[in-house]
Amino acid sequence: MSDQTADDDHLIAEGVDEEPIEANRRMLEGWGAWTIAALATLYAAFHMAALNGVSISDYTGIEIPFLPSFPLETWNFRIVHVAGALFLGFLLFASNRFGEEQGKDTPALGYLSIALMAPALFSAGVAIWFGLQIQGGVMWNGIDATIRLRETWLFGAPLMAATVGGIVLSWVHRRHREGFAAPDLVLGVCAIAVAIYLITIYGTLMRNSTGTPFAPIGISIAAVAGTLLIMELTRRMAGMALVVIATVFLAYVFLGQFMPGFLNSPAITWQRFFSQVYTDAGILGPTTAVSSTYIILFIIFAAFLQASKVGDYFVNFAFAAAGRARGGPAKVAIFASGLMGMINGTSAGNVVATGSLTIPLMKKVGYQKKTAGAVEAAASTGGQIMPPIMGAGAFIMAEITGIPYQEIAIAAIIPAVLYFVSVYFMVDFEAAKLGMRGMREDELPKFNKMVRQIYLFLPIVILIVALFMGYSVIRAGTLATISAAVISWLTPYRMGLRSILHAFQLAGIMSIQIIAVCACAGIIVGVISLTGVGARFSNLLLGLAEASQLLALFFAMCIAILLGMGMPTTAAYAVAASVVAPGLVELGIPQLTAHFFVFYFAVLSAITPPVALASYAAAGISGANPMETSVASFKIGIAAFIVPFMFFYNSAILMDGPWYEVARAGVTAVFGVFLLSASVQGWFMGRRVSLTGRLILLFAALFMIEGGGITDLIGIALAGLAFFVQRVIRPDPDAGLDLRGAD
Repeated sequence: MSDQTADDDHLIAEGVDEEPIEANRRMLEGWGAWTIAALATLYAAFHMAALNGVSISDYTGIEIPFLPSFPLETWNFRIVHVAGALFLGFLLFASNRFGEEQGKDTPALGYLSIALMAPALFSAGVAIWFGLQIQGGVMWNGIDATIRLRETWLFGAPLMAATVGGIVLSWVHRRHREGFAAPDLVLGVCAIAVAIYLITIYGTLMRNSTGTPFAPIGISIAAVAGTLLIMELTRRMAGMALVVIATVFLAYVFLGQFMPGFLNSPAITWQRFFSQVYTDAGILGPTTAVSSTYIILFIIFAAFLQASKVGDYFVNFAFAAAGRARGGPAKVAIFASGLMGMINGTSAGNVVATGSLTIPLMKKVGYQKKTAGAVEAAASTGGQIMPPIMGAGAFIMAEITGIPYQEIAIAAIIPAVLYFVSVYFMVDFEAAKLGMRGMREDELPKFNKMVRQIYLFLPIVILIVALFMGYSVIRAGTLATISAAVISWLTPYRMGLRSILHAFQLAGIMSIQIIAVCACAGIIVGVISLTGVGARFSNLLLGLAEASQLLALFFAMCIAILLGMGMPTTAAYAVAASVVAPGLVELGIPQLTAHFFVFYFAVLSAITPPVALASYAAAGISGANPMETSVASFKIGIAAFIVPFMFFYNSAILMDGPWYEVARAGVTAVFGVFLLSASVQGWFMGRRVSLTGRLILLFAALFMIEGGGITDLIGIALAGLAFFVQRVIRPDPDAGLDLRGAD
C-alpha cells in the first residue's frame, strides 16, 4: 500500500479500508449523493468541533446567526446528536433490502406519502412558534388547559400522524435505489420536529418537571414519536433483535403491574413514563452520552485511518509477521482482526471488513470452512476486549461506573492477553493436528519492507501515550486523528482537504448504526431505571447467592449473554450493565469486577449459539453452515467464558494487588489457558491426546486458572502427570471415546 508497491507484488490486503455497502443502503447519484455527502461531512465535523469547543467566531470574532456556539449545553448536544443520525439514517437507508428488480409504487401511495409532509412540516413550525412564545415570556407548564390543547392538537397530533404514517408507508414503499423515498423524507422531518420541540422545552425549566403532572403533554408526545423513530431506524440498521427486546421492555412498563413476584411493578401512566424517557434517565442517558462523545470521536479516527489506507497496512504487516507459521492466515486473523476490531466497535462489522480477506486464505491452507469462519469470528470478537479502545466498551464502562478510563484500560490488559493467547493456541493446535503449512515466502509481503513503514502505527501509539499521560479521551483521540492525517503524507495516500472532507463523510455515515443502537439501548435503560426492575433483579441474585455464589454468577452470566444476543457490543453491555451489574455489586463484588464480568459475557454473545452475529457474518463469507460456525467459534473462544469467573476468584487478574501477585496470576493463567486449549483440541506435546489425557489437562487447566497458591501447585502436578502419560505411557488416542476438536 505504499512506495513498496512498485517492487513487491505480494501484498495481500487491498480494499480492507473500503466501505461496505449494506443491502438496504441507497446508491444515490447526482444532487442526492452530493446532499448526503455534505450532510454527513457537516454532521461528523460538527461533533469534532463541539467536542473540542471550536467555534467559527473564536477565530473570526464574528457571531454568525443560527450557528451553534460551543460548548453546547449537554442535553441540547445529545438531542442534536440523535436527531442528526435519524435524519441521515432515514435518507440513506431504506426500510427494505434492495433486490435486483424493484417494484413501482401506485400513484395513490406516492401522493399519500407527499401529503404526510404537510403535518410533519406543520409540527416543526409549531415547535418553533412555541419557542418564540416562551422567549416572549409566556409561562409554559403542563397544567394550563390552553397550552395543553395547543400542544396536543397543533403539535402532537400532526407529529404522530406523520410519524406513524411515514413508518407504515415506508414498509410498503418501493423506489429505485438511486433516489430518496418520500416516506423517509417525512420521517427525517419528524426527527427534526422532535428535536426542535425538545430543545425549546428543555431550554426552559421544564426539564425539572419531567415525570410529574407539571410536564407539558408535548414532551410525552414528542418522546413517543422519537422512540418510534429510533426503533424504526434501529430495525433498518441492526435488525429486529434489539427492537424486539426494546418492545418487550416497553410493554413491561404498562403490564408490569399485572405480573407476579419480583417482576411486579407499580402502575405508570404513559404521559409520566414518556415525559421522562427522553431525558438523561433514558434515551439521553449513558448510552447516548458515550455515543455522542467517545464513540463518534473514534469513528472519526477510524475513518481517517481508512481514508489513509492504514488498515491495509495493518493486515499486510500481520501477514508479513505471522503468515509463515503453520496455519498462518488464521494467526494473521487473530492479530489483524484484534487490532481492527478494537477500533471498529462491532464484532460482526469487523468480520465483514477483515474476514473477506482472511477466511478465503485460511481455507486455502487447509482449514475447513466452519473453522475458518469461526477463527475470524472469535478474533474479531476479541477486539472488543482489547485495550485501550475496547470497541468503545471502556468508555461506556467509565461513563456508567465513574471509574477513570485509564484504570479500566489497565485492568483489561491481562484478560485480553488470556483471550488472544487462548485463541492462538487453539488455532495452532488445530493446524498441527491437520498437518498444515504456512504460506510461502513468495506469497507474502516482504517483512523488511513492511518494517520500514512501521511509522504507520504512530496514530495508535500517540493515542495510547496521550491517554496514559493524562490527556482527556477527547483530546487524545483528536491528536491521534490529526496524526493520522499528517502521517498519510509519508505514503502515496496523502490526505489533502478533499480527503479530510471524505473522511468526515465516511465517519458521518459509519456512525449512524451505532448511534441508533445506543439510543435504542437507552430506551431499555430508561425502562429499567424508571420501573425499578433492576433493583428487584438484584434481590433475586442475592437470594440465589445465599444458596451458592457460583450459582448466582452462573445465572448472571446467562442473563448477560441472553440480553446481548443479536445486539452490537455497546448496546449489549449497556443493557446488561443496567440489569445484572447492580445485583453483582450487591453481592459484595467490587464495581470494576462486576462490570468487567458483565462486559465480557455481553461481548461473547456475538459468538454464543444460537444467536451469534459475528459467527453468522463469518459463515456468510466462508460458505459454511451458520450454526456449525457458531458452535466452532464458541469452542475456539471457550477460555473467555472462564476468564470472567477468574475476576471473582482472583482480582489480581484485573491488576488489583501487589505487582508480584499480578505477575504470578498472569503467568499461571496463561499456562492454564494453554492447558485448556490442549484439552479442548486434544493435542499436547506434539501428538494427539487420549480421552484420559484430555481430562487430566482439563482439571490441570482449571486449577491453574483459579489462581491460588495451592491450586497452582495442584495444576502443575496434574500437568506433569499429563506430560508423563503423553511421553512415557503413550496411550492410544483413539481408545474409548475420541473427541477430535472443531473438525
